[in-house]
Amino acid sequence: MSSRRQPLWITAVNAVTRALGVLAAALILLSVGVVCQMVFVRAVLGESSIWQTEFVTFAIIAATFLGAPYILHTRGHVAVDVLPLFLGARARRLLLLTGHAIALAFCGFFLYAAVPWWHEAFVTGQTTSSIWAARMWIPFLSVPVGLGLLCLQLLAECWLLFTHRGLPLGWNEEPAR
Repeated sequence: MSSRRQPLWITAVNAVTRALGVLAAALILLSVGVVCQMVFVRAVLGESSIWQTEFVTFAIIAATFLGAPYILHTRGHVAVDVLPLFLGARARRLLLLTGHAIALAFCGFFLYAAVPWWHEAFVTGQTTSSIWAARMWIPFLSVPVGLGLLCLQLLAECWLLFTHRGLPLGWNEEPAR
């Protein structure tokens, strides 16, 4: 990583990414707690669960979308890096930029479809069919928010690669031989 300062927009994207990463982890922990509560209510108290299954489903989906930019930022995703490790710096950057551009196109199309989907649920007041009747726009919102931030994080990664301010996985400029 170069000693040059990052632009403010990248610093802001990284800060929001970290905050949503913490929120995603909290949603997973909360889901575990709710599942334990549901088991207690059903097995020990002999009562039925009303909201727990839907809540856990929505929370895990939200954690997935809201946590995706954090996984990209921290390089937590699974990667096969055999080929890039043997390429020169220029070819490695080109390969990574191409991969990020493909991911950005996919996420951009997905975001384009997700915003109207969320908006329709918001405007029409859609609820779940259960007795809990959760408002659907609330869990649906995690999809465009997560995808939007993932697109911004991909742009930030591309900018860092394009301006030679960083390579992923701590790679050096020269390939390992």
